[in-house]
Order: sequence, then structure tokens, then C-alpha cells
Amino acid sequence: MAEFHGYIEFFFIWLLSTILVRAILTRKWNKRVSAPGPIALPIIGHLHLISPLPHQSFHKLSIRYGPIVQIFLGSMPCVITSNPEIAKEFLKTHETSFSDRFVAKAIHYLTYGSKGFLFAPYGNYWKFMKKLCMSELLSGKMLNQLLPVREQETLNFMRLLKKKGEAGEVVDVGAELLTLTNNIISRMTMSRTCSESDNDAEDIRNMVKDTAELAGKFNLSDFIWFCKNLDLQGLNKRLKGILDRFDTMMEKVIKEHEVERMQRKVRGEGVQVRDLLDILLDIHEDTSTEIKLTRENIKAFILDIFMAGTDTSALTTEWALVELINNPHVMEKARQEIDSVTGKSRLVEESDLPNLPYMRAIVKETLRIHPTAPIIGRASSERSNVCGYEIPSKSMLYINVWSMGRDPQLWENPLEFRPERFIRSGEKELDVRGQNFQLMPFGTGRRVCPGASLALQFIPTNLAAMIQCFEWKVFGGRNGIVEMEEKPGMTLSRAHPLLLVPVPRLNPFPSIV
Repeated sequence: MAEFHGYIEFFFIWLLSTILVRAILTRKWNKRVSAPGPIALPIIGHLHLISPLPHQSFHKLSIRYGPIVQIFLGSMPCVITSNPEIAKEFLKTHETSFSDRFVAKAIHYLTYGSKGFLFAPYGNYWKFMKKLCMSELLSGKMLNQLLPVREQETLNFMRLLKKKGEAGEVVDVGAELLTLTNNIISRMTMSRTCSESDNDAEDIRNMVKDTAELAGKFNLSDFIWFCKNLDLQGLNKRLKGILDRFDTMMEKVIKEHEVERMQRKVRGEGVQVRDLLDILLDIHEDTSTEIKLTRENIKAFILDIFMAGTDTSALTTEWALVELINNPHVMEKARQEIDSVTGKSRLVEESDLPNLPYMRAIVKETLRIHPTAPIIGRASSERSNVCGYEIPSKSMLYINVWSMGRDPQLWENPLEFRPERFIRSGEKELDVRGQNFQLMPFGTGRRVCPGASLALQFIPTNLAAMIQCFEWKVFGGRNGIVEMEEKPGMTLSRAHPLLLVPVPRLNPFPSIV
């Protein structure tokens, strides 16, 4: 018993000593970095101030403490800003110091030990994979080559909505949009759709949604040093389930590709490159390439593409439709523009987008208020001095893109959905690809989203088709108004399903058979 009490005394001495040392280090850091912020608690820092929706919590802190806020998430020093000029200082002037991402334990696990692309540290491997992504999968040539794939999937989507609308059925719009984007990405990367795999479409949707949710969840083991090996929130079981399902699917698809490639070689036909997976397998089999890709690199990269290309585009389209329903005058103006370009006998196409400036403005306004990635997170790779503040190595930087879109100093009546703000007569359109630091829905600089071009083709085209062909009746809403509550996650999801009845508005209906 005495020995047991000795252990208890030793533990409390160790704990108090640790708290004292960390308090001293914190004060020293505060002297070097004079950015304002709330008083930190021992061990947890400011974690008690962070809600399940971190972008909203960061927004409140910025309102109270100013354009740069210093906090500690557990033992990790962090800097928060929602000021475009300060963001530019971090992400452009000091870009080399802030080109890494913070890799949470959930992301590390889901990407086979950080073997993917999105969260890889800045270096030769990351440069190689980005070059591959931009030159092969998402190049202008490849996007044009895969236009028939997108058109076919859009037609299938419209047929589904027409069928349900004629039957008066309620549609979970978010779920169907996620199936649409999943099918497009699946065909681009693996030459197959969700329905062709052993897992049904609902299972694929759930996998993508669960991945975004868990990857964006604040995990105590990421920030509190003595919890790093503990699973206090019970995430490990869910993470294992997601990865097991994805790994099973990918192993089957890879083996099918390998068998077909071998059969072609035996017949002397050579290997036909049909999709991104074929390109990755070519690199995997090439011993002379500058970067050797393992099987886990391939699977992690495909998962990155799903995470970055499916949930994001579906969510932006869903938020845009919600805003149009809640602002019927904007919906009507968009319909008039579409009808003036396409008439009422054919479906709107990607080639129509240059003649649909109001539709493009609707998408930009949606990205301003509902950025798919509400926070840009970076990790400092070296000590630097930014705006007079000394930022230590391995500290976190959070750029609150969501907060920028609601800043009355940047936008007139920022909570009002007004696409007209993006239509400037005789002026160049406001860029959304990261060059303008008050609007960065796709990030900026070296880490800018490589799928921006695809998103800016897919989203306005499918949104235009949805409002061209259907009236949207709200199921269970109050006075036809859809609520705007957000859901925690790595991406900005809606808290509740968007349940609508699509009522065909054109007679005869545009030919989609």
C-alpha cells in the first residue's frame, strides 16, 4: 500500500512539474509573439474554447482579439487570422515556411501512414504527385477527353430526378449529388461507377461522408501530448471500418486492372491507359522512374482524389441550391439567363458557361458564404517572423476562409446572398483560385486545390441543369425556407438532409433519353 501511495505522489509531482515547465515555456513564447489571445489553461490550452465547428469558434476569437490571435490547442502553439493582407503575408511572402499541412492521426491512418498526396509534406514526393495530378488527371486535355463521362453522368442524374419528380417522390438531394460526383470521379480514376462495385452507392456515399467527418473532428490525442496513444473519443474503430471497406474495394479494382493489363501484354496489344489508376500502375511498374510508387501510395492517392473531388463539389452544389430556394428572385433570374442561352428544348452544357455569367456568379457567391473547406490549415516548417510576430517551428496556422466571407469590412451586407456582387461591368471577374486573398475557396499558392478547374465546370453546369428543368418543392420546411445549420467535419456540410421534390417545369421536357 505504501508503495502504491509512493506512485501516486510521484505522479502528482511529475504532473505539477510538467505544468510548471509548460507554463514557463508558454510565457516565453508569449513574450516572443505578442499577438493577443485568451488566457490558456494548463495542459488543454484553449481547447475548451473550440466547439465542434472550429471555424465559428475561430471567428468569435478574431472578433474579440483582432486580426491575429494566438492560442494553444493543448500543447500546440497556433495562430489564427481572417485578414486577407495577413493571410497573404503568411501564404505568399512566407510561403516556403508554411507549405506543410498538419496531419491529424485520423488522416495519417486513412492515408496508409500519410502515403497520399493531399497531406504529404512539401518535398520531392509531393512535387512529383502534384505534377502527375495536374499533367494527367486534371489537365485541360484530360478534362476535355473526359467530357463525355461527365455529360453521361449528368444525363443519368437528370433522368433519375425526372422519374422521381413525376412520381412525386422526395429526393435526398445531397445524397444523390454525392452519388453523381462519386460516379464521375470513379470513372475518371478507375473506369467504373459505384453501381458496378460490390459496395452499393449508399455505402460509397457513407464512406466519403464518414471520412470527411472523422478527418475534420478535433481529436484530443492530436493536441494533448500525454493522450497521443489513447483513443478517448472512440474514433479508432470507425477509422478501421472505413479503411477496411476502401482497401477491399481498391484491391479488387487494382487486381482487375492488373489482370487486364497482363492479358493485353500476352496478346501483344500493349497496355492501354484508360484512367488514372492505369497511369499510377505504369509508374509503379517502372523501375527507372524518379519516384517509386508503392501499392499503398496508389491506394492513398485514389482516396485523396475521392476526398477532394466528390464531397466538395456535391456540397457546394447543394448549398447553392439551398440559397436559390431561399432567394427565389435569384432562382428566377438564373432561369431566365439559362433559357435565353439554351432555349427550352435542350439541356444546358459546359460549353454554355461562358455565356452564363450570372450562373458563375451564383457559384462564387456560394463559395464565399459556404466555402467547402472553411479553414486553410498549414504547419510551419521553420521559425519565421510574420507581421512582427515570431512564429516558432511546428506551430499551426489557421486561415479562416469562412470568416473572411462574413467580414463586413470586405463585403457589403456579407450575410445577404447577392451574386450581383461578382458581376462587374467592364471589369475582370473576381478570381476564386487563390490570387485574391479575400476569397480563397480552393486555397492558394503551391497547395492550391488542383481540382479547381474541374469543380468550376461541374458545379455550375449541374446546378444550371437542376434549376433549368425543375421547380423544387421543400419537404417538411417552414414556409418553403430551408434551414442553414452546419455540421462538423473537414468539409462544410449541412447538418440535416436536403429533402426536396423535383417538379418538372418544362413541357416538353428537354431530351435526355
